[in-house]
Amino acid sequence: MKPITEFSGAYRWLSNFWPAQVDLDGVIYPSVEHAYQAAKSLDENDEREPFQYGTAGEAKRRGRKLKVRADWEKVKVPVMRILIAKKFAPDTTLATKLVATGDVDIIEGNTWGDTFWGVCRGEGENNLGKLIMAQRAVLRMYE
Repeated sequence: MKPITEFSGAYRWLSNFWPAQVDLDGVIYPSVEHAYQAAKSLDENDEREPFQYGTAGEAKRRGRKLKVRADWEKVKVPVMRILIAKKFAPDTTLATKLVATGDVDIIEGNTWGDTFWGVCRGEGENNLGKLIMAQRAVLRMYE
């Protein structure tokens, strides 16, 4: 199989915007994106409730307005790892789909310049793709 190079079309379900309820700190969010954006702040004045509703795009825009927690750069990858594990939990439809991708490379290709989580114009760390592939390896232990 050829590598998965973007989270669109038949692979849209790999996107953090895909509707997949995840629990973070006892709060249920409608997608990984909602939960990830809510996790950016520890400020009690930042309401988490708005992140439980609306579209993932709206959640991303709200997240840009938050006062980002001081340790965010240290914890953002572990937070995403937890959310990816919850989205692709064993014995779920999404886990089955992920395992069915076999051994192909999963690359979060994008056009908006995200070179930390993905790859844009051939450049990037693809951290989201790496976390998803790591979760796929974990899921194989359940087979």
